Amino acid sequence: MTTTEPRHVELSISGMTCASCANRVERKLNRLDGVSATVNYATEKASVQFPDNLRVDDLVSTVRAAGYDAEEPRPEAPDVDEAGELRLRVTLAAVLGVPVIAFSMVPAWQFPTWQWVSLALASVVVWVCGWPFHRAAFVNARHGASTMDTLVSMGVTVSYLWSLYALVFGEAGVIGMRHEFSLLPRPTTSGDIYLEVAVGVTVFLLLGRWLEARSKRSAGAALRSLLALGAKDVAVLRDGVETRVPIGRLRVGERFVVRPGERIATDGVVVDGSSAVDRSMVTGESVPVEVGEGDSVVGGTVNAGGRLVVEASSVGADTQLARMARLVEQAQTGKAEVQRLADRVSAVFVPVVVLIALASFGAWLLAGRPLEFAVTTAVAVLVIACPCALGLATPTALLVGTGRGAQLGILVKGPEVLESTRRVDTVVLDKTGTVTTGRLTLVDVIPAAGADRDEVLRFAAAVENASEHPIGAAMVREVDDVPPVSDFVSTDGVGVSGTVEGRRVVVGRLRNVVLSQELTEALVAHTTRTVVAVSFDDKVVGAIVVSDVVKPTSAQAIQELKELGLRPVLLTGDNASVAAEVAAEVGIDEVIADVLPSGKVEAVRNLQAQGRVVAMVGDGVNDAPALAAADLGLAMGTGTDVAIEASDLTLVRGDLRVAADAIRLSRKTLGTIKGNLFWAFAYNVAGLPLAALGLLNPMIAGAAMAFSSVFVVTNSLRLRGFRSSAA
Repeated sequence: MTTTEPRHVELSISGMTCASCANRVERKLNRLDGVSATVNYATEKASVQFPDNLRVDDLVSTVRAAGYDAEEPRPEAPDVDEAGELRLRVTLAAVLGVPVIAFSMVPAWQFPTWQWVSLALASVVVWVCGWPFHRAAFVNARHGASTMDTLVSMGVTVSYLWSLYALVFGEAGVIGMRHEFSLLPRPTTSGDIYLEVAVGVTVFLLLGRWLEARSKRSAGAALRSLLALGAKDVAVLRDGVETRVPIGRLRVGERFVVRPGERIATDGVVVDGSSAVDRSMVTGESVPVEVGEGDSVVGGTVNAGGRLVVEASSVGADTQLARMARLVEQAQTGKAEVQRLADRVSAVFVPVVVLIALASFGAWLLAGRPLEFAVTTAVAVLVIACPCALGLATPTALLVGTGRGAQLGILVKGPEVLESTRRVDTVVLDKTGTVTTGRLTLVDVIPAAGADRDEVLRFAAAVENASEHPIGAAMVREVDDVPPVSDFVSTDGVGVSGTVEGRRVVVGRLRNVVLSQELTEALVAHTTRTVVAVSFDDKVVGAIVVSDVVKPTSAQAIQELKELGLRPVLLTGDNASVAAEVAAEVGIDEVIADVLPSGKVEAVRNLQAQGRVVAMVGDGVNDAPALAAADLGLAMGTGTDVAIEASDLTLVRGDLRVAADAIRLSRKTLGTIKGNLFWAFAYNVAGLPLAALGLLNPMIAGAAMAFSSVFVVTNSLRLRGFRSSAA
């Protein structure tokens, strides 16, 4: 019997007005057999895994049956300006509502028919400006559900209808009637009206929802800017002629031209030209990087220098930019465990609040207080208890945190990763390509007595240039004018030789030559590095030292990891002496050396067996199993796709300092989420008893509820100010 992997789809959900709506849609989808859905109120998207026996249309129908709308996101779909519509509503509500509030609060402004003018103005505010609340409450009621809009609609409607009753059937409609305003519910009679409550709650909640929409849009700005980096068209070279075509028609293997100031259309390899490339929007690097023939470039980066001809290596969804966007979006759509707790609370919150409001209403009546006072108290309970802040606490922080991470070259695979960073106490670092550059670099040229240093390097590079060996590549990179070589010969285990400007040049291992005492003594300092001898016409003229050198920023990165309370461990397959030298250079005290690729997983598990929570940083294929085995895997983006796929965090740059940034940002994002949830819970815990005890005017309750949502979103937006130490 064979099983198939579930299919996955992202749905855009419209019509949601609060976190309770998102919970309702999520529950409806998850009731379908084989469906696993996560609905995010902040991004207004549902991430759904579903079996083959269901269609996307079935999922859409389920969402619509719940009272909302759904569709698959379309790249060409226009960006809906939700904040713009809310701005119009809140402006009209404020213009008409402020006079109503002013008349009610200032007795001196209460002219003879002020209450009837207030009724006319309040009718527009409540039923026109506030219609989205009532519409959503009605839709939910039809489906036997209740959300935040249910509480708002009930509170506003009761206030309005009571005022209408008092005006038409009570004493409030008498010309010349006046009443005082109080921050507390009044022990009133049928001569009092609560139009200021109905209007004030509507205005404050519309204002809060508008600010919330603006903040949510700002929170997602990083992802939108990432998606906007892609070029729209490209100058393709076909038969030697430049032809500008839409980016969608570019194919792998085709060559295209990038002029100074243009954005590189897609990932590829430079085949002609040299330039400086600004990669800041993709990797967070502030300094442009020099590229030339044979160097890889990333789509979305900007050519800051000369003309380049690039051969496309990947297009469309396979590019690094597209993969980054997918990772960020997946992280923002998911839910951390702390959010699931908030979801469980908010799922039962609205019905409980309605019961508390009814209990408060009944209790005050039994206590002998007037009907009007009991109604006002119940309205205050309904209004202040709206759980918007709970629903926004996690998604907005995730939106901003992961978006800011993408700008800095830090890609988080999912929100659960944030919780892992809090527990990590040990960070295991692969040596080659992580702490070191991962490629051999020229360290020193030691000429023999009477030989010229530059000539030794120049002639050796000429011979090595034909070999394509990593040792030779380190030499060639240091020489501007490599002379031609003839009679080239490569001998396994010996070295390479050839004729350069009439001389027979041999570059090979030390064991094949006899060194002078002077050269032998000079090489004592390089016992842990790779050394080759250079001979001209069978005479040793010098030695060249190459090594995989430590990255300039690695020592600072190790220090930053230590400041985060992490214990660094160097893990390498190199011998103990080489590993000890690298560890000493960067400030690592604990070294695990002579480890085979298969032994890296065992090394990680041994540390875990000691009670440590381990983060692993690596970049190669042989690091992938260890990255997967670690409690937290961080892959250097300069490494292999296998390593990146096995990791939890991807560091787009090859700078180890970004690993410290990633952990700092993850911890700060998690801290923001917890802070948001604390204040959201604290607000409801403090506000509900005050309202139930009759110590809160409903209008003040509405302002407080709106402020709580705005506070949570604004607190999350502070993450946009996170700064990288590698900047």
